[in-house]
Amino acid sequence: MAVNTPAQQLVRVGYSGTGVAKNLHKTIEKAGLWKKRSLDIRLIYFTSGATMAQAMVGNDLDVADSDVPAMLNAVSSGVLDGKLISVYINRFPFAFVVRNEIKSPEDLKGKRLAISRFGSSSEVTTRMLLRQFKLDPDKDVRIIQATGTSRLPAIVAGQLDGTLLGTYDVPALLDSGCCRVLVDMLEMPLDYARFGQVVPTQLLKTKRDLLLKFSEGLIEGIYLFKTNKELALSVLRQEGIKGPEYSYPRIAAAMRERPLPEIKGVQAVLDSVRTPKSKVTQAKDVIEPGLIEEIDKSGYITRLYGK
Repeated sequence: MAVNTPAQQLVRVGYSGTGVAKNLHKTIEKAGLWKKRSLDIRLIYFTSGATMAQAMVGNDLDVADSDVPAMLNAVSSGVLDGKLISVYINRFPFAFVVRNEIKSPEDLKGKRLAISRFGSSSEVTTRMLLRQFKLDPDKDVRIIQATGTSRLPAIVAGQLDGTLLGTYDVPALLDSGCCRVLVDMLEMPLDYARFGQVVPTQLLKTKRDLLLKFSEGLIEGIYLFKTNKELALSVLRQEGIKGPEYSYPRIAAAMRERPLPEIKGVQAVLDSVRTPKSKVTQAKDVIEPGLIEEIDKSGYITRLYGK
């Protein structure tokens, strides 16, 4: 007798960069967590959060992962009608790396700093960090647009003086001998909704059950990444991550068991992308915590961690 199996539901998931979000999704995929929920997750890579936001505006994405600032920038400007349903890293999993001759933030004056794309979170975060250094991003440095793959060889060659790098990319650059970490942003006690998922508001109305299954799979994936070190390291090695023993504990510790979008971290993002033309400026207007709250109240997260 033939056994009927549930049809897989397609979910188009965008991500930018090649670090945190991709490796979490690869861990989930390797563990079979999407298949267990009859989900067909199609990962789509974007060179920046800004282009990912454009794709969601064009109805080419169901979920945008990884670049919360760029997505909320689109929501804040009124370009995108979307909601933030989860935040699984509420910190900056980045390092600001510079050429060895740069010893202090003051030495950045007049230097060439790279971002992935204007309007992306790398620009937002770089500008925020420069202001923390008491530097004017528009006057004291030159901000240059460069794709993620070109930034590393450019800084090694001395064509750039500094850039923001994901934690996974730091060991390769340090091994080159050209550069040093000026600031490890994971160590900064700042609430900032950096990694999570934004979805079109309409999808919450028409496919809430689908998003609920997706969110549950995400939560189980976070659990596995945090607690199954060998599985996570096998994914990192397969992805060609250099020095995963350096990056893994930092990222695993930063991932949140309960990835609720919280007001303080989300408001920090909105404040960092705000312009005089911003139409949405309050965190309460861009978050939808209901999916994660429902899963949490069911006791699912407590059972996962055995608490």
